Amino acid sequence: MFDHISIGVHDANASKRFYDAALKPIGYICLSQSPGSLGYGAQSPVLWVNEAPRPVPADEKSGLHFCFAAPTRDSVDAFHAGALREGGSDNGPPGLRAAYGDSYYAAFVIDPDGYRLEAYCGAAG
Repeated sequence: MFDHISIGVHDANASKRFYDAALKPIGYICLSQSPGSLGYGAQSPVLWVNEAPRPVPADEKSGLHFCFAAPTRDSVDAFHAGALREGGSDNGPPGLRAAYGDSYYAAFVIDPDGYRLEAYCGAAG
């Protein structure tokens, strides 16, 4: 459905440290970088992280969050640990979410600009 998504951030350098640490374990890397702009993906950039004069204000009640597909439960764990190590906040530790399904394994974090992120793996065990 989507070709790509772009988000605005205050500091692309801080965001790079965060997104490199959070996304690499689940298979996504920075594929494009120029001053103030980062493009993440597996084969081509699908998440653009760009410095913006007025990023969208963080609002935990907005309902907005981004969920990334993760290949394994271990990669979900590493996503969460990397995000917290590089300035993210915990918004739900790695674990099964029975309310979403028997094998719904996910972790939730908030990036340094307030975006709510999730890594999810649906593989059993």
